[in-house]
Amino acid sequence: METRFDLVRLADPHIKEAERILKACVHCGFCLATCPTYLLLGDERDSPRGRIYMIKDMLEEGRPADATTTRHVDRCLSCLSCMTTCPSGVNYMHLVDHARAHIAETRQRPWMERFVRGLIARTVPNPGLFRLSLIGALLARPLSGLLPKQLGAMVRLAPRRIPEPSWSDKPGVHPAQGETRKRVVLLNGCAQQVLTPQVNEATIRLLTRLGCEVVVAPDGGCCGSLVLHMGDHDNALASARANIAAWNKTGPFDAVIANASGCGTQLKEYGFLLKDDPDWSAVAADVSAKAKDVSELVGDLLESGSAPPDAPSIAYHAACSLQHGQKIVAEPADLLRRAGFSVCDIPEGHICCGSAGTYNMLQPELSAKLLERKAANIATTGADVVAAGNVGCMVQIAGGIGKPVVHPVELIDWATGGPRPASLND
Repeated sequence: METRFDLVRLADPHIKEAERILKACVHCGFCLATCPTYLLLGDERDSPRGRIYMIKDMLEEGRPADATTTRHVDRCLSCLSCMTTCPSGVNYMHLVDHARAHIAETRQRPWMERFVRGLIARTVPNPGLFRLSLIGALLARPLSGLLPKQLGAMVRLAPRRIPEPSWSDKPGVHPAQGETRKRVVLLNGCAQQVLTPQVNEATIRLLTRLGCEVVVAPDGGCCGSLVLHMGDHDNALASARANIAAWNKTGPFDAVIANASGCGTQLKEYGFLLKDDPDWSAVAADVSAKAKDVSELVGDLLESGSAPPDAPSIAYHAACSLQHGQKIVAEPADLLRRAGFSVCDIPEGHICCGSAGTYNMLQPELSAKLLERKAANIATTGADVVAAGNVGCMVQIAGGIGKPVVHPVELIDWATGGPRPASLND
């Protein structure tokens, strides 16, 4: 793609990076076929290629974001399916994140949008505030139809039962059972602590059983992906620095483990995000190199086994942030098979379920259509249970099907001596 950035603008390293990405695009249009919003809407402005053109014009001119560009960039899920499809290696993820930061800096959104986005950014990354907000949402549920669209969607997404705080989220060291094979830091997440704490519990049990010393660091917090994808670049970098500092205080470690794939994708980007900071670039690159999805570590340590006699059949949902963001496609399903489970793939597995971080709150209509499509594809498998490696996907899919949704580590923990996942008993 031809670009016309002037030298003054190219002095900005973010603009220079954007220009490099734009030049890689050859307008081929392969991305249209796998973009969920283009499949739903049929509008090229809601495809990666269309958004790239609008972002290019906005950044080249250095102008404030207009309503049209903002609307179509907001509709992007950041599922990154386009990056898997692209034959030219266009890093759409970095480009759209830069566009979102530009929109946040240059456009005054309507007051209700500002309120909702600010509420999400303040509460979800803070487990204490998030728990309180969910309690408030439960109380407001009878009035959800009377609330503004996005607030109503947030209220309806709140679970009807909020789990109790878990032992797994208290800072501390969980020793390995037997010989210590690895020392790892666990990113226990923010929303996950509140919505699916059983995933962190199963992760700690499984990893210690496989010979890992598992550290939950004091002062560890949100990975920063939520605010980054809302355009708040500065707070995303602050989260990255805080986590890196907290983890390094715990002593040497072999890996940083994420069991929510959206968070894992963000951890693997710390080196890129902080590459221009001389005080943090080297240590951030080291953390990114050590960041692993839990399936990668378990894959190195797990031996073949037999599933419990009453094991259900499993449909594996590949979270976008795992298959497109981290390029981990078949490994989690293969791990489940290695543990003895019967596993099938879901048709159209490359298409997003509609969760996409905050998307189901900010774009509820499009999210609901994608969930309906995903639920219909799951139904064709006839499986008893859905397994997914990301908390957002788990919550989203559970709201659209009449089957349990679990994390793969819950099943592998069960197969290797842990408890049966509670959701299978409901």
